[in-house]
Formats: sequence, structure tokens, C-alpha cells
Amino acid sequence: MTAEPDGPEGRLRRFATIWSRAVFPVTSTSLTRPEFEQQLVPLARRLSDALRARAFDAVEGQAVGAALIAAHCTDPEALSRTLDCVDAYLVLYCGEDGPQDALRTRSARLQHAMAAGFAQALRERTLTEQEAIAQATLNARSAVAEALHASEARFRAVFEGAAIGIGIADLEGNILQVNGALLRMFGGSEQGVRGRKVPEWTHPEDAPQVWRLYEELVRGEREHYHVEKAFYRPDGTALWTNLTVSLLRDADGEPQYQLALMEDTTERRLLNLRLRYEATHDALTGLPNRTLFFERLEKALSAGEGQRFGLCYLDLDGFKTINDSLGHAAGDRLLVEVADRLQSCATAPGEMVARLGGDEFVALTTGPDTEREVDALADRIMNALVTPVRIDGRELTVRGSIGIVEGPAGERGPAEVLRSADITMYRAKSAGGNRFELADPEADARAITRHGLTTALPAALDRGEFFIEYQPLVHLGDGSVRGAEALVRWLHPQHGVLGPDQFIPLAEHTGLIVPLGRWVLEQSVRQARAWQERHSGAGPLRINVNLSPCQLTHPGLVQDTVDILEREGLDADALCLEVTESALIGADDDLLKPLRRLAEMGVDIALDDFGTGYSNLANLRRLPVSILKLDRSFTQSMQQFPADPVDLKIVEGIVSLAHSLDLAVTVEGVETGAQAEQLRILGCDTAQGWYYARPGPPERLHELALVDATG
Repeated sequence: MTAEPDGPEGRLRRFATIWSRAVFPVTSTSLTRPEFEQQLVPLARRLSDALRARAFDAVEGQAVGAALIAAHCTDPEALSRTLDCVDAYLVLYCGEDGPQDALRTRSARLQHAMAAGFAQALRERTLTEQEAIAQATLNARSAVAEALHASEARFRAVFEGAAIGIGIADLEGNILQVNGALLRMFGGSEQGVRGRKVPEWTHPEDAPQVWRLYEELVRGEREHYHVEKAFYRPDGTALWTNLTVSLLRDADGEPQYQLALMEDTTERRLLNLRLRYEATHDALTGLPNRTLFFERLEKALSAGEGQRFGLCYLDLDGFKTINDSLGHAAGDRLLVEVADRLQSCATAPGEMVARLGGDEFVALTTGPDTEREVDALADRIMNALVTPVRIDGRELTVRGSIGIVEGPAGERGPAEVLRSADITMYRAKSAGGNRFELADPEADARAITRHGLTTALPAALDRGEFFIEYQPLVHLGDGSVRGAEALVRWLHPQHGVLGPDQFIPLAEHTGLIVPLGRWVLEQSVRQARAWQERHSGAGPLRINVNLSPCQLTHPGLVQDTVDILEREGLDADALCLEVTESALIGADDDLLKPLRRLAEMGVDIALDDFGTGYSNLANLRRLPVSILKLDRSFTQSMQQFPADPVDLKIVEGIVSLAHSLDLAVTVEGVETGAQAEQLRILGCDTAQGWYYARPGPPERLHELALVDATG
């Protein structure tokens, strides 16, 4: 049951509260003030009991004073405040109704006893703490000594047993200690190592910053540095190391020693150099390879103002024939000999020769005057190839084509320069080989455009970028439209509309001419069928479609043509396939067989560009053709009056010959009325040209046919 606030227990607690508030600010306890007050309550009860006891007992007061020390009230101010509080409030709250004078006397005696107990306990606590500190100090000193000894032993074991070299020197560079590994790196002579100062260990391969870093370290401006450094061994050979140098300071932080750790990297470096050589040099010829050449070229092209470069790109002429006829071993020996000769041509500073692969080599010259030097370099190379190469008792003639690129540094990148040289080299090869050509920006641009068109061709067909224009075929006798020639065009996204002369050769080279030709044939036959349906009142309009030499040799030509005609519902006699005269010169029966089968089906075969192939006219009898298309070169003189009489005789003779063989004659390139009239008089059957109409959309031919039909 809780005591009443005004009862003895309540007054006791009120005294404890006053006491705690007075002493708590000067205690060193981690308790809160209410918690501290709970510690004072039993002490207040002991003081209250001692105050009212029959006989005075000083031990109680001493115990309370000692208890204050145990409660961390060790500050003398805590004792002073406690005694003031006891003097002022102990009798008031704990004396009850006893004689006041006697109680005050006893309170004073209790205060003296408390002070004595407080002092004794404080003295004992202080002595105990001092003894503990002294013992701890002794223990620490012993531990430090033992640790120091163990540390020194461990250091010595690490120092002597380390696989890396360790050396200690003072700040003046005097070598004080070295371990066995370091001695072994330098040949095992301790005197040879310790007899020299650190600054004497210079080497020509030292990087510029090595000794600057060393000076900063010994001045205390740097704590450590790491470099790759070479040293001379006593026998003069090089020792390459990964070197780490650290600064050792004394207890006051002042620089005292330098510690060097060395890892021997000589073998690793030699291996890396070997691997680097193998990675940057051609295994067959020993010349720098493409990788190293590009590094040198990039460096040359990024040189400062006023620097230039010259590049010779060499490709051997006819090397494949040597490989095919004599074998690859002979080809390799030839390449080695050529490499040796080229190497002797580029010995001046700034010159190098490399093998890019196969039979392609490059020679590079750099400097401020490469305009003259690169021509001289190309001359030396051509002269070096003049002497035949003897292989297995055979004398092989070596020829080469060279493309030269020269210019100032900083304007082009390596890939662009090499591409220009490659293009120029192929231009030299196309001109007959065994020569060199200088790069021409316009020729480069044309070649790059051709390459771009070549790579874009397959996707262009898939994307539907091709379309067909039609040029009318007109009968010279009555002027009626008898049909049209299909002329394919390419609507290029960047270059606009391209004519067949710009992409048909590329399509033939890549093999795309076969699917492209099939598409043209299909579209043209479909258009011819549409014309027939819209122009049913007049005779059938024939469609002429060009065939390339690649299509002639394709095994699916006949079947593709039959399938397309049947699918579109067009009669065979409404289709004419045009083949150039040059494609049929010397043609054997196998080549002519597909044309014969098509002719037997009723398809007309026209011999295009007749007169330009220098063919034997007697061959006309064995060719399955029904139409001769006379080349425009024979009729150009007829555009003006009077015409060249020689041309007239030639055309008259061709027409007479054709008609005697039951061949019709079509003339291309008719541009004037006088020309058309002259050709009519000479007996030509049909004509086409700008005089009648330019190539255009299919609707244009339909309009012309309607005009012709209505008169």
C-alpha cells in the first residue's frame, strides 16, 4: 500500500527528491535523474533511521558517504551539496516530532561521518585505479616488446624469403640493405649492388618521369610511385622490372628511408615483344602486316602541320596463274622474293613496306616532300620487279600494278586513304597492268558510287525501286506503232533515276541480272497483255525485252519465259528478245540451243547493236534470229542532208542482205524526219528514237497507238 504523501514515507521520498536534484548535475552517472533518485532513496532511509536511533552509530554515516562514491558521485562538489542538503532538510523531513536540538546535533555528527566515509572510499578507489593503470602499463610494455620482437622476426623472414627483390636506402641514395632475391636479379654480387648509389642506376630506356618521381619522393613530397624500369646488370645485359618505391617516415612523420620492391619482368617483356612482333609481322615474308601498317599510317596521317604522306599500293599481275600452275609453294617463294626486293626499295627514314595479304603490298613514305619522293619510290619498285625470279629452274616474270595516293597529313583517315589507293591500283590494272597511276578524286568518287550501287542492288529489287519505261517501235512504211522496247530504270533513293548503262553491268557482275531480268520480262509481258486488251482494234503490239549474256547461259531461261507467257496469257509471237551481237560472236551450239527453242515457240530473236561486233556475216545463217537492230553509229550521218554516201551504201547493203535472209531490219537512234525518210527509202522496216518518242510510261505508248489507230 502506497504511503500518504504527508506520512513518514512521503516525507522521506521528498527529501530524496531534493537531494537528487541538488547532486545529480555534478555526478558522472549514465542514469537519468529519476533513476538516480531511486538510488538515493535507500540512503535517505539509512540516514533517517540513524537520525532517530537510540544510540548514535557513525558507521551508518560512513556507509552512506561511501555509497555516494559507488554511485559515481566522486566530485567533491557532490559531497558539499549532499552535506548542505542533509543539514537543511534531514531533520525537517525525517526528524518527526523528536527534540529538535538533539536531532540537529546528531545530524551534524552524521554529516562528519558521511564526509569521512566519502573521503575513505574515494581514496581507496583512486588507489585501485592507479594500481590498475600501472599494471596495464606494465602489461602493455611487455606486449609491445614481444610484438616488436615478433614483428622484427616476421619482417626478417619476409625480407629474406620474398620472391621479389627488396632494397632499403637512405634519402641520400645509399643502399643499406638488400635481400637475396634482389641480389640474384643483379647476378648475385652484393658488393656490386651496395657499392652504388640509387641515382647511378640510370638506363637509356628510362621514361622521362622516373627520376622526377624519385626526387619528389626523397623530398617527402610523394609517398610512393610505381614505374617500369630497366637496370644494367654487371655483365651489361638489361634487367627489366616492375619497380615500386615507397617513403618510410619516423615516429615524428619525418622522411627517413626509401623502400624499393622489384619484380623481374625481363622474360615476360621478351615474350611480349615476341608476341607483339608475331602479331604485327607477316609470318611468310617477315614484313610488317596490316595491323602494324595501319598503326604507322594513322600516325603519319595525324602528324603536325607541314607533314605529308605518300602511299604505293601494289598488287602483282597474274599471281593467281602462278599459284594455279606451279602450286602454292612456288607462289610463296615468289612472294618472299618480291618482299625482299620491296624492302630494299624503302630504306630511307620515314619509309616502310608491309604486306596486306595475298599478293598485295604497300609502301609508305612520310615527310615534308612526299610529292617527289612517292614517285621515286614507285619507280624503284617497278624497276625492282623487272628482273625475273628463278624458282625450280623456271624464270618467272613479275609484273605489278600500283595505285599512288599522296597528300597532306590531317585531312583523311587511314581507311579512306587505303580505299583510294586500292581503287587507283585497280584502275592501273584495268589499263593493262605493269604500271602505276595517281589517285584521282573524281575517279575515286565514281568507283565508290559503283560500289555503293553494287551493294544496294539486291535490296533495291526487294524494295521495288526498279521501274520500266517503254520506247515505241514504229513501222517506217505507214508510221504505225508496232510495239515497244522495255527499258528498265532504277529510282535510287539518293541518286535519283539511273539508266541501265549505270547499273546493268554491275548486275551482270554480281549475278543479280538473272532475277532482275526475270522481273523485267514478267512486267513487260504483263504490260503487253494489258495493251492488247485496251487496243484490241489494231494488230498486236509486240514487246521487246533485252537479254544479257548471263541470262543466255542460265538454265532456267526457256522455262521462265514459257511460264511467264502462259501465266500472263500472251502469245509467243508478241514477244521479242534482244541479244547483242557481241554476246553471240563465236557462240557454240550449246549457247544457241535455248534461243533456237524460243524461236521455235514463235518468240522473235533480235540481234541488237548489229555492225559493232565485227562478226562474220555468214554466221547470220546459223543464228536463230529474225530481226537485225542496226546500231545507231551507221545512221548518225543521215540526220542531215545530204547523207554520207558511204554510210548509205553500207546500210543499203545490210538491209539487202537481211531481207535476202528473211530478216527484218530495225534502226535505233532516229532523231530527225530526214533520217526517218532516208531509212524508209533504204528499205528499213521499223525504227525507234526520239523523233518518235522518248522512253516513257506505258500510258504514253497506249496514247500513241490510239492516235495511230484513229489516223
